[in-house]
Amino acid sequence: MERGRIDMTQDDLSCEEESGTAKHEVPFGEQLTLRSLLIGALGSVVITTSSVYVALRMGALPWPTIFVAVLSMALLKGMGRTNVNEINVTHTAMSAGGMVAGGLAFTLPGLHMLNPEAPMHFPALLAVTLSGTLLGVIFTALVRGYFIEREQLPFPMGIAASETILAGDEKGSKARTLFGTLGAAAIFTLLRDALGKIPTIWVSAPLAAKGMPFGVWVAPMAVGIGYLIGPLYTGIWFLGSLIGFVGLIYAGVSLGVFPNAAVASAFKDSLGIGLMVGTGAGILLKGILPRVREIYGPLPSGGHTPQDRMIGPRLAFSIPALLALVLTYAADMSLVSSVLTILGVWATTAMAAQITGQTAINPMEIFGIIVLLPVRAIASLGTGLGMEQAFCVAGIVAVACGLTGDVLNDFKSGHILGTNPRAQLAAEAVGGVVGAIVSTLILVVMHKAFGKMGPGTELPAPQAYAVSTMVGGLPNTAAFLLGLALGAVLYVLNVPAMTLGIGVYLPMFISVTVFLGGALASLTRRLFPNRQGSMGVVVASGLLGGEGIAGVLIAIGRVLSFMTD
Repeated sequence: MERGRIDMTQDDLSCEEESGTAKHEVPFGEQLTLRSLLIGALGSVVITTSSVYVALRMGALPWPTIFVAVLSMALLKGMGRTNVNEINVTHTAMSAGGMVAGGLAFTLPGLHMLNPEAPMHFPALLAVTLSGTLLGVIFTALVRGYFIEREQLPFPMGIAASETILAGDEKGSKARTLFGTLGAAAIFTLLRDALGKIPTIWVSAPLAAKGMPFGVWVAPMAVGIGYLIGPLYTGIWFLGSLIGFVGLIYAGVSLGVFPNAAVASAFKDSLGIGLMVGTGAGILLKGILPRVREIYGPLPSGGHTPQDRMIGPRLAFSIPALLALVLTYAADMSLVSSVLTILGVWATTAMAAQITGQTAINPMEIFGIIVLLPVRAIASLGTGLGMEQAFCVAGIVAVACGLTGDVLNDFKSGHILGTNPRAQLAAEAVGGVVGAIVSTLILVVMHKAFGKMGPGTELPAPQAYAVSTMVGGLPNTAAFLLGLALGAVLYVLNVPAMTLGIGVYLPMFISVTVFLGGALASLTRRLFPNRQGSMGVVVASGLLGGEGIAGVLIAIGRVLSFMTD
C-alpha cells in the first residue's frame, strides 16, 4: 500500500494532525435528521444539474464539497439550532450527486460520438447510473475504516470542508482568515472564468516554441491542494510530470526516440495509465487481499462498535448480486460481463480511494477504461461485448469510483468532526440516488436539445471523447505493459507509483501548480515549526473553498442561461 501516514517524513505530517482532530459528537438523532436529508436531497438536485452541464460543456467538474458545506451551514443555522455534525451530514448528501453526474457525463456520451444513431433509452441509462451509485456506496462503506482511520490519507477536500465548518461554528480570527481567503479566491475565479480578465493557464512561449509544454495552471485551488497534500506526494507527482513531458515528449522527440509529439504523447498516456493499473494490482495483491480480515473483518462478524456496522454482510453481498442480474437484463449485458464489471468496481474503488486521498484527483473515466479493457478481452472469448455494453461497463465503474472519492472526502470531514459514519452513509445514499435520477434525466434532455456531442459541437465532452478513442484499445499497448510492470515493482518498493502515474498522465501545468503548493507547505513548516503550519491549512482550505464555490455558481449560472435561451 502507498502509505499515507507511515511513509511521510516529519515535515509531511498529516493534515489531520495539523488541523487537529476536533470532536463535536452529538446523539445520532441530532446528526441524521429529516431536514438534513430533505435539504441534502434538494441540494443534490442543484449540484447534479450544474455538474452534468459543466462536465459536457467544459470538461470540468469543480469539487462541490466546500460550496455545499457553506450552503448547508447557512441553511441550517437560518432554521435555528444545529450542530457541526448535522451540517456535515447535510453537505454529504448534497455533494454526492455531483460525482455521480461526473461519472455519467465523462463516459456515456462517448457512445454517441462513435455511433450518433445509438439509442439513449432512459431505463437503461438509469440502470447503469443507479448500479454505479449503489456499488460506490457499498464498497466505500467497506473500506472507509482502512483508508480514513488506519492509513490516514490526507483527503484534502475533506480537511478543507471540516475547517470551513469549524471556522463558521467557532468564529474568531480563524474564521476571518478562512472566509477572507475564501472570498478572495472566489473573486479571483470569477474574474478568470466568468469575465475572462485572468488567463486560466500561463504558458512559456519560448519553451513552447521548442516543444517544451511548460506552463502553470493559474488556480488557487491547485495551490491549496498541493499545500494540504504536502511536499512528499506533490514532489512525486511533479516527478511523474517531468518524466512524462520533459523526458518522453520533449527529450524523446528531440533525440529521435519518437517521430513526433503525438506518438510520444500516446506513449506517455499509456505509460501513466499502466503505472496506475500496476499500482492498483499491487494494492489488491499485496495491500488488500492479505489484509482482507483487517479491512473487511468487521463485516462478517457484525463489527466491534456501532460505527463499524455501517453495512451488514447480507446487503454487502446480496445487492451486488442483484445488480448483476439487473444489468444483465436492463443494460443487455451478459451475466459474465456484469459480474466482471462488479468485480472491477471492487478493485478500482480501492484505487480511487488511494489516489483521491493522496492527490485530490479522481480520474474516474480512467478507472472505467481500466475495467473495460479486461472485461472486453474476456468477453471476446464468448459472445463478445458490443459497443453499447462497453460504454455501460465504463459508466458503471466511473460512477462508482467518482462517488467513492466523494464519499471518502466527506468521511474524512466526519472523522475530524466526530460525525457518525452511518449517518453520513445514509445521507450519501439518498444524495447519490437523487443524483443518479437527475443526471440521467438531464443527459437525455441535453442529448435531445443539442443532438450531437463531441469535438466541434456545443457539448464537446472531452473526457467522454477520450473514452471513445480508447474503447478500441490503448494508444500504445507496449507502454501500458511497461507501466504495469513498473507500477507493481515500485509499489513493492513502497514508492507511491499511483501518484507518479497521475503525474505522468495529467497535463504538466496542473502538476506545476500543485507542486508549488507542496513546496509552500514545506517552507512554512520549516519557518514556523512550532505551529506546524496550522494557519496555512486554514488559508489552503479557503483557496479550495473560494474557487469551488465560484465554480459551482458559474456552473449554475450557465445552466440557467441555457434553460432560458
